[in-house]
Amino acid sequence: MRQENQSSVSEFLLLGLPIRPEQRGVFFALFLAMYLTTVLGNLLIILLIRLDSRLHTPMYFFLSHLAFADVSFSSVTVPKMLWNMQTNHKSIPYAGCISQMYFFILLVCLDNFLLAVMAYDRYVAICQPLHYTTIMRPELCVSLVAGSWLFCSLHSLLHTLLLARLSFCGDNTIPHLFCDLTTLLNLSCSDISLNELVIFVEGGILVILPLSGILGSYIRIWTTVLRDPSAKKFFKVLSTCGSHLLVVALYYGTIAEVYFFSSSSTSNNKKIIASVMYMVVTPMLNPFIYSLRNRDMKRALETLVNRAKFLMSKDSI
Repeated sequence: MRQENQSSVSEFLLLGLPIRPEQRGVFFALFLAMYLTTVLGNLLIILLIRLDSRLHTPMYFFLSHLAFADVSFSSVTVPKMLWNMQTNHKSIPYAGCISQMYFFILLVCLDNFLLAVMAYDRYVAICQPLHYTTIMRPELCVSLVAGSWLFCSLHSLLHTLLLARLSFCGDNTIPHLFCDLTTLLNLSCSDISLNELVIFVEGGILVILPLSGILGSYIRIWTTVLRDPSAKKFFKVLSTCGSHLLVVALYYGTIAEVYFFSSSSTSNNKKIIASVMYMVVTPMLNPFIYSLRNRDMKRALETLVNRAKFLMSKDSI
């Protein structure tokens, strides 16, 4: 009798990007540069928010956690992808694959909730400005972030435990960059009906709830603006919410392309390319989106640079 809670597969093979061997060096350098940009850019945002007291506000508190989530999100998948490209060693242990999938699901979910929390913060700032400090008090901000971490950890743990009970008897080749849940389910030789049901019900709820919160917040924002329309108010709202809206569009657009708009007839290579967008490109762009047109972040960066110059000149005397 087959033991359904054990796997005869000790490792998986990640096929990675569909590139020719002679192109491997170019793609390795490109993705390494993008990963380093992601890490350094998001860590810089966290550092600036930490050091500049003017940025100790709810909006930047949530932004610092989003930046941390983006660094973690890229670090779960990209280093292994780079290692495989450089060494052509495509195997990943069973335990490592399950761990990678756990943290991937956790951080995707966390991005969902943090974007929703940031949308709520913008709603309160624009629609209830006189009560902003009362509503968005530090205790609430910490509770919202801690609750996001807790719910997403439980969400990821549920899917990981359900996957761990399955058996993998034959094919251990994953035609992807990382250990994706749906791809692993397709490789299993066990009954996956329960997994699919939980993904559809519980996973759907945890996507719909944050997205509904984002849409609801912006509907209320634009309803408030249109009650007393003026060019000044419109541009103020755009400057306040523009960065967040762009990040939301990038994030949900790439996720939808991979998991909703692609059909079974869509080539696997196209799915992999779309996955690169939300695994590598989107986390890399977030620091630029939030910083380039943000006067507060520019001012904090100038302060940090001037402080560094002062310390260097002081040491050289």
